[in-house]
Amino acid sequence: MKTSSFSVTELLSGERLDAVAAKLADNLSRSRVQKLIEQSLVLVDGVPQKANYRLRTGQLVEISLPDVTPAVVAAEEIALNILYEDEDLLVIDKPKGLVVHPAAGHLSGTLVNALLYHCDDLSGISGEARPGIVHRLDKDTSGVLLVAKKDRAHRNLSGQFKEHSITREYVAIVHGNISLAFGSIDAPIARHPRERKKMSVAPAGKGRRAVTHFSVLEQFAGYTYLACRLETGRTHQIRVHLASIGHPVVGDPLYGFKKKQVKLSGQALHARLLGFIHPTSGILMEFCSDPPEEFVELLEDLREKREKEGDLL
Repeated sequence: MKTSSFSVTELLSGERLDAVAAKLADNLSRSRVQKLIEQSLVLVDGVPQKANYRLRTGQLVEISLPDVTPAVVAAEEIALNILYEDEDLLVIDKPKGLVVHPAAGHLSGTLVNALLYHCDDLSGISGEARPGIVHRLDKDTSGVLLVAKKDRAHRNLSGQFKEHSITREYVAIVHGNISLAFGSIDAPIARHPRERKKMSVAPAGKGRRAVTHFSVLEQFAGYTYLACRLETGRTHQIRVHLASIGHPVVGDPLYGFKKKQVKLSGQALHARLLGFIHPTSGILMEFCSDPPEEFVELLEDLREKREKEGDLL
């Protein structure tokens, strides 16, 4: 049983217990907190209270999380688009909508389930729920993903990620027109202070350093087509950085505009290139992937609209 506690500050005084606990507890949704409250696992000054209990300054809130019994991850026959495979690793072209590894809400139907069906051996460094996973792509981000079969290969590839020597290039369609032909965003990223499912740009001296380099590929009326290269690899890095400069990724459900302005499922973000040194041969390898059909269709629609508007001038 893991227990965390915090004191109620004057700023939080008068707020509901479930709302405050969800704000301050790492990776806990409000609904999850409410279930813990129902199980008397959230105490105020040592006493169970209801979810709507109003907190007072100086009170001590304790949240206890039951130990999680690891679920057995089952092999599932799910089609994989394999760009390359040898005895050390695989390179996958991940489709949009595929979750990389099992987690709350996604216990099956993930890339890991598919890999366990396809491979007899995957590295175990990342744990039972994430065999072979060296790095991740968000559920609705498509593109090139690297998977390790051997522990030795996994350690080598993880070292390359840590040293920022792996080439990772993404393409994105963002809102607004970026005036610079190219540029860099160097801003630390940390967990959002209030919305625990989100990340955000942190104040100086806080968070982890994050650097994204971008170049403009095309401009449209109200949109820009970008290439982005990651120097670091923080959670949601490209999405957070672009939103922070006022150009969120089109279709981004977390950091984008709430009003849906284009026909698109998920964000217009695609990992199109991955380059690394093979952990055994030492050869530089690069793999590319074309954006999914709806991404290409959106680009074509924007180009067609640009041409029509140009004819009217």
